[in-house]
Amino acid sequence: MTPMIEARDVWKSFGSLDVLKGINLEVAPGEVTCLIGPSGSGKSTLLRCVNHLEKITAGRLFVDGDLIGYRERDGVLHEMSEKNAAEQRRDIGMVFQNFNLFGHRTVLENIIEAPVHVKGQPVEEAKARAMELLAMVGLEAKAGVYPIQLSGGQQQRVAIARAVAMDPKLMLFDEPTSALDPELVGEVLRVMRDLADQGMTMLVVTHEMAFAREVADKVAFMAEGRIIEYGTPDEVLGNPREERTKAFLSTLF
Repeated sequence: MTPMIEARDVWKSFGSLDVLKGINLEVAPGEVTCLIGPSGSGKSTLLRCVNHLEKITAGRLFVDGDLIGYRERDGVLHEMSEKNAAEQRRDIGMVFQNFNLFGHRTVLENIIEAPVHVKGQPVEEAKARAMELLAMVGLEAKAGVYPIQLSGGQQQRVAIARAVAMDPKLMLFDEPTSALDPELVGEVLRVMRDLADQGMTMLVVTHEMAFAREVADKVAFMAEGRIIEYGTPDEVLGNPREERTKAFLSTLF
């Protein structure tokens, strides 16, 4: 089976600073993988490299068998045009820490924007699908309101619905609950659990260890630009082998 995500010896440097140092990772179709670790370990950078929002310095990144952001000829990578890279991103949904909704558009308008203007979906068809997704995230009644009228948790649920509206084969979540008040975290995690139950392939940067333990198929612990430990939640969270992992988890539990 072709991995949905395959990272082969991926490096990412910002000037002289190596942020990713030889990352190797596979995520199977339908699998949920959580990236955990201290701030500055490279988790979010890895996530952004998967859809070429950041350009890798070395290595190869594939999504569903396709090399991301580059064409390879005779062993040499040549960067794609931005147009071609954007076409690849259509199949990769991403949800950020800060919701990035269009403040001047209603909830419904936010969700139909990309399906209509990027995929060319008929407006009425896009609206019908948007209402289905709003029902899925429990916000059908909020279709006509503007983002400023929503709580943070509601805005994040709209952001998830907007990403799913493009029918992606892969969803990336970059600490989607970190900007939320604690009482709003659960409503966003519920939507993510529902997506996982529906078989969506997900790569999630998170500090929510209960979510990782309950929902993830695999957990990768990152530190200083490397994957230090990788395995099932029971292995990595319940019985870690590496001292660095144990030290990190001891600060959380």
